[in-house]
Amino acid sequence: MAGMNSIATQSNRVVAVTGAGTGIGRATARAFAAQGAHVVAIGRRSEPLKETAAGYNRITLLPTDITAEGEPERIVQAVAETYGRLDVLVNNAGIVRSGALGTLTPDSITAQLATNLVAPILLAQAALPLLETSGGVIVNVSTSVGQRAWPGSSVYAATKTALELLTRSWAVELAPRGIRVVAVAPGAIDTPIGEHQGLTPERRAAVRQWQLARTPLGRIGRPEEVAWAITQLTAPAASFVTGVVLPVDGGAVVA
Repeated sequence: MAGMNSIATQSNRVVAVTGAGTGIGRATARAFAAQGAHVVAIGRRSEPLKETAAGYNRITLLPTDITAEGEPERIVQAVAETYGRLDVLVNNAGIVRSGALGTLTPDSITAQLATNLVAPILLAQAALPLLETSGGVIVNVSTSVGQRAWPGSSVYAATKTALELLTRSWAVELAPRGIRVVAVAPGAIDTPIGEHQGLTPERRAAVRQWQLARTPLGRIGRPEEVAWAITQLTAPAASFVTGVVLPVDGGAVVA
């Protein structure tokens, strides 16, 4: 049956994905490309981006730091010059700097705010003209733990909770302009984020055990499962869906 195949639901749309070098961003870029979209993969490091694009001729690379001054505007300008349109913006890039209150440094707080919150705001703002023209979609990638307590990573969780509020607010603000805004809230997903924050293998294993104990489905999710949710929420068939935050977490948020 055709409906069971990987149909080209995103055919010839233009999609920008931040944090596309690894994990959820990589899986999302590939999922959109497999469905026929032209994907701009954005990330700090060129080598991981090249790995993301390997075998996918619809993925183009844009190595850059989204937190650099003026970079959101330059990213959108580059997309406009290359493709002339933008249909989907996926704000996926995120960093974690763990620390309990009493140990936090201004640098660690500022870095998380800059990547997880300020950059998505400025990117969405810069992309508005293109998204309005296309009747496009903004996707914010949150975290299911942002709806609960997260001791030791409170700043990270707070930035993601803020993204969810932005999602709801923007959905109402931008609806008259024909732009939808949605979010996905991943739970425990098999990504390198623990390595990127400098956790030891022992600490990463302990975190995984903690996550597994709080995930009713009893396993760690795959980046491809989050990418599926993102492509579905942005598909033309989802045109009446806006302002939602969809958990992709094995039931963690309701447990």
